[in-house]
Amino acid sequence: MILNSKLRIAIMFSFIASFIFIGQSCTKENSEKNETKISAHNGKESHNMSTNCMTCHKKGGEGEGWFVAAGTVYDSTKTTVLANGNVKLYTGPNGTGDLKHTIQVDALGNFYTTEAIDFTSGLFPAVEGPTGTQYMSTATNTGQCYSCHNVTTDKIWTK
Repeated sequence: MILNSKLRIAIMFSFIASFIFIGQSCTKENSEKNETKISAHNGKESHNMSTNCMTCHKKGGEGEGWFVAAGTVYDSTKTTVLANGNVKLYTGPNGTGDLKHTIQVDALGNFYTTEAIDFTSGLFPAVEGPTGTQYMSTATNTGQCYSCHNVTTDKIWTK
């Protein structure tokens, strides 16, 4: 009888401890703060080139900061990353309209930002390299570049 009651108490404490642990885990995830993360020329903090950065860099994800726009830029061979370029977001095609945002590409070829960017009306990306600019011919409504690039369309590249 004593063993049976001790077993019931142990099970009850295990249940309560599990509930507390799960509750703390969810609470921590929901109360995370978005860290400011913005790529910069010559920076070397990025990683995982040619992958969808926002798989991890999102609210509740494993990555630091919730990216609004991110990707990897390659040179015209599409085999070598292009360091220290710029990604510019315009309201019109081929660099026309208003320039809404510029994101620097780091030394590892990645660009990312947690800054607010309004993609609601669609923005036209332009990628600047040392010898030229490559324009995306259609507007995008997301900064999650690798949801299409390197999946259903070619890598992001410039001259």
